[in-house]
Amino acid sequence: MSTLPDDGLIDALSGNTNRTGESASQMEKAVLFADLTGSTKLFELQGNTVATRVVTRCTQMLGKHFARVGGHVVKYLGDGLLVLFDASETALDAAARTRDVLYDFNIEQLGRERTSLGLKVGIEYGSVIEQHGDCYGDAVNVAARLGDRAESNEILLGEALYARLPEMKRTLCTSIDRIAVKGKTGLLKVWRYDWRLSAETTITSPLSLLNERVSMSMLQRADLDIGGRHVQLLSTDGALLIGRAENCGMVVDDRRVSRRHARIEWIGGQCTLTDFSSNGTWVRFGHEAEPVILKRDNCVLHGRGTVGLGAAPEDPTASVFNFQIISDGI
Repeated sequence: MSTLPDDGLIDALSGNTNRTGESASQMEKAVLFADLTGSTKLFELQGNTVATRVVTRCTQMLGKHFARVGGHVVKYLGDGLLVLFDASETALDAAARTRDVLYDFNIEQLGRERTSLGLKVGIEYGSVIEQHGDCYGDAVNVAARLGDRAESNEILLGEALYARLPEMKRTLCTSIDRIAVKGKTGLLKVWRYDWRLSAETTITSPLSLLNERVSMSMLQRADLDIGGRHVQLLSTDGALLIGRAENCGMVVDDRRVSRRHARIEWIGGQCTLTDFSSNGTWVRFGHEAEPVILKRDNCVLHGRGTVGLGAAPEDPTASVFNFQIISDGI
């Protein structure tokens, strides 16, 4: 992240006029960093020209969405955005509503391609200084760190922002970790916001669209065959976490598999596999020769296929499972 020169930063923090004559002052704001996920796979499948156009359209669309609900887009960051909000709750609601925005965008732009664009978001509240098309401050640094730490389709909140939320919103948050941030002496507490439980992600959608999604959720499921065990993941179910850790929904005893290796979940009517691992995840669709290799990325599962955890599916020692995505009547 860019920084002001020391003397410029001192002037800005004190509210003085800088050497260019531009006045700078501190403001209390909610700072939101949002980064697209899935763009790497999109570039592999669609090529640079098409993927660049799709990513640009998506970030511009997200910028318009944030502006409509009261945000100020400070700058675009390739496949991401930096946005300021006056209130913590407004910033959180805006982030939660991106779920519906991205659902519609993926259907319109990507249809049933093997990848879809998701979003990871970090938000914090505090004093910031906006200057020269950028902004600075502890809240900016923390929000950026949270955005980096977040996984696909995850919203992470700093403690200052969490403390300013109404009780109803705080009940939808889970304390998950403490992280180190450069320039901060102690570890910072992190909260995850469960946007699946938030009414704000649905009340703004047309009734016809909501009815359509309810119908789809009743018809869609993922059938997984794991070591002789059959698991069925309905589109109304929560995420299925895969890894070596005992608290995973699918525990895999293999040193090549990370403790928190991957997650399967239904997002916007699509079954998405997200990799968090050190060694990667291989996805082979049907009888295709070349698998899709995920490393800290995601893809949409469709049809039938095989997934290798930490190694390619053809490796006889690999931990693998078969999947079939069922969309009856769709």
